[in-house]
Amino acid sequence: MFTIGAHLSASKGFVNMLETAESIGANTFQFFTRNPRGGKAKDIDENDINEFLKRKNEKGFGTILAHAPYTLNACSAKPEVREFALLTFKDDIKRMEMLPNQLYNFHPGSHVGQGEEKGIELICSVLNEVLYEDMTTTVLLETMAGKGSEMGKSFGELRAIIDGVELNDKMGVCLDTCHVSDGGYDIVNNLDGVLDEFDRVIGIERLKALHLNDSKNPPGAHKDRHEKIGQGYIGLEAFERIINHPQLRDLPMFLETPNELDGYAKEISLLKSKRDSL
Repeated sequence: MFTIGAHLSASKGFVNMLETAESIGANTFQFFTRNPRGGKAKDIDENDINEFLKRKNEKGFGTILAHAPYTLNACSAKPEVREFALLTFKDDIKRMEMLPNQLYNFHPGSHVGQGEEKGIELICSVLNEVLYEDMTTTVLLETMAGKGSEMGKSFGELRAIIDGVELNDKMGVCLDTCHVSDGGYDIVNNLDGVLDEFDRVIGIERLKALHLNDSKNPPGAHKDRHEKIGQGYIGLEAFERIINHPQLRDLPMFLETPNELDGYAKEISLLKSKRDSL
């Protein structure tokens, strides 16, 4: 099954997101657990959750992806920012466990001058306090473009974080196409080579989801500016190879392109037209 969706607003609940996803031709979706700039999460409506899970199973919807707020910086130099990250992480995982066996994605953060080694240490400290044996949620590190002191710009950094997590069987990776391209990985001309490196450094089995985003900047720019599918430096032909690649095609894929719902609908239709039937 081609599992594809887009980033939707969670303001009206999970049933609404499912219905919205259906209206744009999607069979999964991504959402922020709270305002992306931080703040308290909306109270969960158990009736909404139960109805969503019922419809999700009936309609064969794929795995959904929750996205942590951008303000969650587990490796900040400021103790109060790290404390916010810890409390937010704990609360988000508690809420995600009401939706068993789904995905929770976060940006590793920025070490803001402390250095990569210290950044990795701080991220692992938060993860080791948050993760627990019986949780069903898989926590994903997102591949990043490497702007400023951003962590997660290389597969090696992601591997170092995973290695520092005691319960790393709960950990996976979300590969963002714009970010890896901006980070210097040539997914346009050497997709097989990039995936081989990912497998060698991290292990392909840890790749759990894709963010499908074109890039406004050339490879290696370290800028992180998303573009609509086929309108940036990655290009439509590369996305056709990505969505059909045997190591990627069965993963859930999520659009974060600069679009409204009608734009997402057009992109989903376009990508479906490029999907090979097996």
